[in-house]
Amino acid sequence: MINLNRRFFLQGMSLSLLPIGAAVSAKENRNLFSTISINKEDVLLIIDVQNDFCPGGSLAVKDGDKIIEGINTVQKSFKNIILSQDWHPSDHSSFYTSHEGKEAFSTIQMPYGEQTLWPPHCVIGSKGAEFHSKLALSGARMVIRKGFRREVDSYSAFWENGRVSPTGLEGALKTMGIRRVFVCGLALDFCVAYTAVDSALAGFDTYVIVDLCKPVNLPGTVEATFKAFNKHGVKKILLID
Repeated sequence: MINLNRRFFLQGMSLSLLPIGAAVSAKENRNLFSTISINKEDVLLIIDVQNDFCPGGSLAVKDGDKIIEGINTVQKSFKNIILSQDWHPSDHSSFYTSHEGKEAFSTIQMPYGEQTLWPPHCVIGSKGAEFHSKLALSGARMVIRKGFRREVDSYSAFWENGRVSPTGLEGALKTMGIRRVFVCGLALDFCVAYTAVDSALAGFDTYVIVDLCKPVNLPGTVEATFKAFNKHGVKKILLID
């Protein structure tokens, strides 16, 4: 069973700003979204554009709301759109508050490996778990909710972190006849990254629209993300050059 190098993604704890070079490195592919013809075998996966991951939220990604206008623009090109949504119980095992004496962004060992402990976020039924009010929702065919089991986190929209329970997304895409997967949303170096790698491992031709993503950016996570994309054949493209 492929582990997806979860620990490799999760080195380092303190927050920092996205290095300029990390965004520019997307141009290695020299591909723009506008040069790609979108058809019925393509899907846009919009990852976790929720209030808690946007400014003012409990796990806010810097400028996380700034990508929403671009995501709404890109949606107009797709007939197939799927949203993912973090959906945690209030005592989820990935919350630092569920572990006495632990601090946010520290780590613990879980049966499936190292787990970063996050501030409580996207609690089921809460305002923070709702999609951002500016995100267009009417075109979505499906919402994949993840992280609802207390004992295991779920970064990827395809699999829980334990790699035992799938979300059902892979089967849904194959039933829909999807061949190419385009990924955008929050956060680049966690849920977008794991979703994109799992998409490629499932056999889909996978693209990440890098300028329609923003990272949490723990030390080393952005660099690890791009290395994983290169390793697994995930293509990095840009909406705007």
